[in-house]
Amino acid sequence: MEEGQQAQAGIVTAGRSLGMVVALAPALGGCSAPDGSVAALERMLAAHDSATVALEQWCTARGFAADPHITARRVAGDPPAEPARLRQRLGVSAAAPLGYRHVELSCGDRVLSVAHNWYAADRLTPEMNAALGAGDVPFGKIAAPLAFRRETLDERRGGEPGCPAGTVLSQIALLRLPSGAPLAFLTECYTRAALD
Repeated sequence: MEEGQQAQAGIVTAGRSLGMVVALAPALGGCSAPDGSVAALERMLAAHDSATVALEQWCTARGFAADPHITARRVAGDPPAEPARLRQRLGVSAAAPLGYRHVELSCGDRVLSVAHNWYAADRLTPEMNAALGAGDVPFGKIAAPLAFRRETLDERRGGEPGCPAGTVLSQIALLRLPSGAPLAFLTECYTRAALD
């Protein structure tokens, strides 16, 4: 092949390669940072039995606050109706006392998640129940001495029923004591602010 033909062939090949990159650009747009961040958040949550521990590590790694501890601020309002099969899932009778917390879990001034937590009050100590009723300490920290394990029942991108608008990831989970007895039934709604 003569020198001019080789140069022309090189231009055509380069043009085709550039055309492929341009054609693939829209498809590659789906690999943007926010989706990757949701996947990273999913991995962080899956690595821990306590969402509080996972969120503190997430907050620290992302540098969201100088003091990266998680606080639980109560959301005002009356408790909703018990979810279907709640007492069956918690393994409690119709007369057993249940606790309920609807909280925003925050790192600094950033709300990372909104959680609905139904729990078997008689499986906690009186001190734990008092702390859950009065303060801003997350359930996971208060109940940590019980060495619970997390069982994720459902996970989806976006919100479950009861999640606020803008939820990017939601999980429904059961916390179990080492004996296997259920301790708490959770719906957790992770916000876009957790990804920024």
